[in-house]
Amino acid sequence: MDSMEAFYKVTYGLYIITASHEGKQGGYVGNTVFQVTADPPQFAISCSKDNASLSLIKKSGYFAVSVLDKQTKIDLIGTFGYKSSRDIEKFEGVDYIKGSSGCPIVLEDCLAWFECKVTQAHDLGSHLLFIGEIINKDLLKASKSPLTYAYYQTELKGRAPKNAPTYIEKKESGIPVEATAASKYKCLVCGHVYDPAEGDEDSGIPPGTAFEDLPDDWVCPLCGAEKSDFEPLED
Repeated sequence: MDSMEAFYKVTYGLYIITASHEGKQGGYVGNTVFQVTADPPQFAISCSKDNASLSLIKKSGYFAVSVLDKQTKIDLIGTFGYKSSRDIEKFEGVDYIKGSSGCPIVLEDCLAWFECKVTQAHDLGSHLLFIGEIINKDLLKASKSPLTYAYYQTELKGRAPKNAPTYIEKKESGIPVEATAASKYKCLVCGHVYDPAEGDEDSGIPPGTAFEDLPDDWVCPLCGAEKSDFEPLED
């Protein structure tokens, strides 16, 4: 049996990978982070060619990795995983420091961090694989457990961002759910629920607006997922 869900059985962590160049900062949530050598210690990361952070890593020659806490706030994942640095300033209101290379290093909900100098880059088609030598690191929360992709998917009901190597197109279930103007809709990415009675006033959507009447370019206020990534919430 050929099933794309077989990929879910390969274990991953979830990390925030960051970089900066000439005053521009960027970062994204990645699950492809692993140690490849011990002497010198080096990490490998994978970055989609669609990510704004890609050019920052290439131009600066550095990146940083923040290991996320199992209890990481979903809005932090939403900001770095589902929104683009081309559109927003991701670090506004986020606890971070500048590394010796100038990389922004996210400390919020972080267990440990690593700052790396790029030593190799390999073109993998949709992604670039960067290998970086660790030049600085710190352990912040020794007793806490890291966030894994399995926990994020099964317990938090999250999905991989479209630029992640593990992203899989959602499939229609074939089982229609009857929706009305008063129906609530749930984001399939982060679990946020749109309630017509409340609307989304931060996005200019007044209370009483049915989901079907939302603009086509409306996105989840929590994670930035598109309107098509919502489904009616069953009672």
